[in-house]
Amino acid sequence: MAEITAALVKELREMTDAPMMECKKALQEAEGEIDKAVDVLRKMGIAKAGKKAGRDTNEGTVGAYVTDDGHKGGLVEVFCETDFVGTNPKFTGFAEKVAKAVAEQAPAPDADIKGLTIEGATVEEGLTDLIHTMGENMKIGRFIATSIENGGIASYVHGGKIANLVTFFFTKPETFQNEAFKEFAHDVAMQVAATAPIAARREDVNPDTVEHEVNLYKEQAAESGKPEAIQEKMAQGRLEKFFKETVLTEQVFIKDSNKTIKQYQSEVSKACEDTIEIVAFESFTIGA
Repeated sequence: MAEITAALVKELREMTDAPMMECKKALQEAEGEIDKAVDVLRKMGIAKAGKKAGRDTNEGTVGAYVTDDGHKGGLVEVFCETDFVGTNPKFTGFAEKVAKAVAEQAPAPDADIKGLTIEGATVEEGLTDLIHTMGENMKIGRFIATSIENGGIASYVHGGKIANLVTFFFTKPETFQNEAFKEFAHDVAMQVAATAPIAARREDVNPDTVEHEVNLYKEQAAESGKPEAIQEKMAQGRLEKFFKETVLTEQVFIKDSNKTIKQYQSEVSKACEDTIEIVAFESFTIGA
C-alpha cells in the first residue's frame, strides 16, 4: 500500500475537484493507488464535479442574510452556467444559506469561505452536492460580512441579481423592532438597489473622485467664457448636483420626490424617539 501523503491527496483533488476529505478516504479505500481512487470517487459521484469545473459560470444569484437581532449581515455571490439554474429555488436557497454562514461566522475578507459550515457540512461539500444534483458548474464569488453593535442592518434582494446590506446607527435597541424603522430600513435598502449610489454620506465619497469631478466641472465652466468667480460658482453648483445624485443620504427618495433620504431619516428618528443615521451600505450585482 502506497503512503497517502498530503501531496497525493492534493494531486487527486486537482484531478477530480472533489473535497479534500473525500479524496483522502478514496485513496485509503484504493490503498494509495490514484487511478483506483479516481474510480472510487466516480462511483460516489464526486468526481463528476471535476468534469464540469472548466465550464463557464456567467449566471448566478446573490444571497443576503441578517441575523434576527440585526447586528450581523452577510452577502455572497454564487455563480452557475445558466439562468434556469440561477433562479432555481435549490440554488438560490443555497446562496441564502451561505450568506447566513458568512453573517454568523464572520470570515476575514481574504478567507476561503468554502470551509464555513452550513447545516452540519462545509460550504464546499454543499456546493459539490449541488453541482451533482443540478448538473452545472458552480463557483462561490465575492462575499462580505458586516456587523454593528449600536444599531442594526437591513437587507434587500432584487430578482436574485442585486442584493445589498445597509447599516444604521441608533441608540435604543428597541428601535430595530419599531415598525417605522423597519419600513424606513426596507425603503433605504431598496433605494440602494434602484439608484446604485457611490457612498452613504458625502464625507464617504473617495477624495480622488471628488477631485476628478471638480476638475471636470472647472474645465466645463472655463469654456463658458464667464469671469473666473462665476466659473467657480458654476463648478461648485455642478458638484452639489453630483452629490445629490450619487450620495445616498442626499438623494431624492424614489417613493416620495418631496423629500430626500436624509429628511426621511430625520422623520423616522422623531417617530422612534431615537437618533438614526445611515452609516454604510454594501451592494452586489451578480457578475458586476
